[in-house]
Amino acid sequence: MDRQVVLLRGINLGPNRRIAMPQLRELLATEGFEDVRTYVQSGNIVLSSDLPLDVVQRKCEERIAHHFGFDAPVIVRTRAELEQVVARNPLADVAVNPKRYQVTFLSDELDGDVLRQLQARATESERLVAIGRELYAWHPEGVARSKLWAQLAGTGLGVTATARNWTTVTTLLDMAQEG
Repeated sequence: MDRQVVLLRGINLGPNRRIAMPQLRELLATEGFEDVRTYVQSGNIVLSSDLPLDVVQRKCEERIAHHFGFDAPVIVRTRAELEQVVARNPLADVAVNPKRYQVTFLSDELDGDVLRQLQARATESERLVAIGRELYAWHPEGVARSKLWAQLAGTGLGVTATARNWTTVTTLLDMAQEG
């Protein structure tokens, strides 16, 4: 069975759209996924499955909607894909704080106009690199006041997107490699 990383968008950010990770692990295990593990409360899952990624995505979205009563968009990557994301690390020379270094995982590559709009939002100290279905963003002043981050975190990209900081990305890769 292949190790896959499942990333949920927009859960456990406030009082709404709450999902307890033990319940989520149990729910996915009853769907036939194996070795289901979660990391922190923001919807990071590593599991084993022989199903194609689009089927894993659809099953996760359907089960979450049915069980928890709301839609949670899902992005899925294989262990090998996540290994490539980490190996690329295009901002390694400037991104010195992993909590301020974000990877946004996309369902599809961005439209060129949308990417140019994002790049225009970056401050002089920020960096944004798009490689395939990932956006690497360095926010040296933090994400709280970043106009670029506000755009990346929004829903106006034209694709499903969810971001994780570098610490989470590398931890998920470690977890995927353990299985």
